[in-house]
Amino acid sequence: MYGWIWRHLPGNAWVRAAISLVLVLAVVYVLFQYIFPWAEPLLPFGDVTVDNNGGASR
Repeated sequence: MYGWIWRHLPGNAWVRAAISLVLVLAVVYVLFQYIFPWAEPLLPFGDVTVDNNGGASR
């Protein structure tokens, strides 16, 4: 897949590397700004099953 993207980018290797960096940064931006905030309520991070009263006594 990465080879297909690389072959279809215009320019020489330096231009392709710069475009690839911009594409990666754009994907990271979209993930952090839109996808992760949307998915956070759907994930079970708030369902904690460990409590302070159970476990080894001191």
